[in-house]
Amino acid sequence: MADKLTIADIKKEFDSLSYDDLKSFITRFESDERSQVKTLVARAGKKITALEKEKDRMYKMFEFERKYSDYTYICGIDEVGRGPLAGPVVAGAVILPKDCDILYLNDSKQLSEKKREELYSVIMEKAVSVGLGFSSHELIDEINILQATYAAMREAISKLDPAPDLLLNDAVKIPEVTVAQIPIIKGDTLSASISAASIVAKVTRDRMMVKYDEIYPEYGFAKNKGYGSSEHIEALKKYGPTPIHRRTFIKNFI
Repeated sequence: MADKLTIADIKKEFDSLSYDDLKSFITRFESDERSQVKTLVARAGKKITALEKEKDRMYKMFEFERKYSDYTYICGIDEVGRGPLAGPVVAGAVILPKDCDILYLNDSKQLSEKKREELYSVIMEKAVSVGLGFSSHELIDEINILQATYAAMREAISKLDPAPDLLLNDAVKIPEVTVAQIPIIKGDTLSASISAASIVAKVTRDRMMVKYDEIYPEYGFAKNKGYGSSEHIEALKKYGPTPIHRRTFIKNFI
């Protein structure tokens, strides 16, 4: 039956394969002598190898979640936007299910925009709960970026339902929080929950900056997301600050 299928039919089938179908695809077509089919069979084998490697990586990414598995609701916390010259700092808080099967979670900065968007949708669909917190540019100027970051994190935690009984934080310990906390250095690369929080926060803030770009197109916010790129700094010098600029961050540029 397999040899009666056209190359186009087989390629169409290959393109729609899930991980669970890859091995059966190889079994069905490994004896097909057509060179293009042999190539597809080899690609299926490579996909299996890559997916097994990713599963192993993700198993390690849940090391802290397994270590503290006596807790019912383990929440990863992370923030984005501490360094930009404009816009808010955004914190994400994510509780993943105990049997979480999401692959490719990582520090949001190490993922492409397309991959972040894909994972954002998966996280929002599969997470037990997701909370977001925001500290505006005004609050950052008023109480400093560190305290504003803590405020955003506390807000994100407060929006979780169910409430967490353990926080896994990326490096910091959040003041004025009664929930048990575990700070993890480089946690966004070591904990799946923190990685998920990083991705949710990053996608949320990036979307906000794209909207701001429509209001203030001269500054390149859609591209630089408020960070101090040369284009952004030149626009600051030429046009002055927008209402969303952090005045305490731009003193050297205006």
